[in-house]
Amino acid sequence: MKITNYKNEEIKETPHKVDVRQIYDNDSAVVMHMTLKPGESLKPHKTPVDVFFYVLEGKPTVQVGEEKIQCDADSLIESPKDIVHCLSNDTNEIARILVVKAPKPTSQTRVL
Repeated sequence: MKITNYKNEEIKETPHKVDVRQIYDNDSAVVMHMTLKPGESLKPHKTPVDVFFYVLEGKPTVQVGEEKIQCDADSLIESPKDIVHCLSNDTNEIARILVVKAPKPTSQTRVL
């Protein structure tokens, strides 16, 4: 059994400049733990694979295509491949989100 605690993983360098830590990396999927401090957001981008976001804590705003909704904890949000999406934290509380890309991307995410 392998157990990974996100707190023990290094923050990945991304164009978004937010706290993203990879906690699972396999050919079938990649899983990241993201923390958005109040006022932080991702740049709009497209991924070459399907993505889903699971809100662990807080109320981040999630945009997928033209839809933009503030989501509660324990919500799962789907984002199909090649669709513009982004997340932001417009609240005064921390937001923590699990990001799952499946299958593991073989090409780069396109930041817009």
